[in-house]
Amino acid sequence: MLSRVAENLYWYGRYLERAEDLGRMINVNGHLMLDLPRSMAPGWAPLVRITGSQALFDELYDTPGERQVVRFLLADPRHPGSVLSCLNQARENLRAARDLLPREVWEQTNDLYLIAQEQLTGNLSKRRRQDFIDLMIRRCQQLIGMLADIMSHDHAWDFILLGRYHERADMTTRILDVRSAHLLRGVDESQPFDQLQWMSVLKSLTAYQMYRRHVRLRVAGPDVLRFLLGNPLFPRSVVFCLGAMAERLEELPDHESTLIAVGRIRRQVDQADVEALVEGKLSTFVDRLQLELIGVGELIRQTWFEVRPDA
Repeated sequence: MLSRVAENLYWYGRYLERAEDLGRMINVNGHLMLDLPRSMAPGWAPLVRITGSQALFDELYDTPGERQVVRFLLADPRHPGSVLSCLNQARENLRAARDLLPREVWEQTNDLYLIAQEQLTGNLSKRRRQDFIDLMIRRCQQLIGMLADIMSHDHAWDFILLGRYHERADMTTRILDVRSAHLLRGVDESQPFDQLQWMSVLKSLTAYQMYRRHVRLRVAGPDVLRFLLGNPLFPRSVVFCLGAMAERLEELPDHESTLIAVGRIRRQVDQADVEALVEGKLSTFVDRLQLELIGVGELIRQTWFEVRPDA
């Protein structure tokens, strides 16, 4: 497979996952703002911090209100990480590699972008954005289901999933870092509003029902942290994502250095002292994980996407 095609497929997986994750976060934050008293509501600014795009937001908007943040994250073409931009990038990356995938996948991806372009114009009422996000999430899941069902599970499939789980691991750590920061600073978790906020952390990752099934305890910070970092059976936990990346890497040639780097992150998560993280070390821990994930991305680029002189 040509290096540029492999890169297109990897980024197709990443952008599709990013669009879906952003949609989930916007939905959950909207519900949380309705459930919490105004004095305790986190506002909309944390969503900008989760995406790491604070500088660009400050350049484009004056205040981090609901209308401004939702427009920035959902529909602003000037923001390369908005849902609209992600769906466009997914489409363009797939266009360059469309000969390797079933025609139906290209048609669905193109159609999803055109729907987004049409529906994310003008005034975005709460009802209108809710309808679009629900549709977009279903379409993203349908696309992955189609790929799993009707695409050959060869190296092209490996690169799509590698990108998907790389993006998901990164997003899970970002949500934990920003969402959990003030909840882990000695707040009394017996308070119902604190439990609501921990539930929002879980729901941002569509993890609430599986948490209740596996943990069978009331929602509490340390348990949520253990589940989202280290549960090997839940597809959005960091450990699960790293394991899925390792499986895909083992199918690719020249994978040794990248597989070692992924294994190193896995050991850090496995050996993490959750009690210490609760006491204030979570941000430092997550920063280290994110740097390691960036390093993995760089190794992926160097190993498979760079054109070598002897190639």
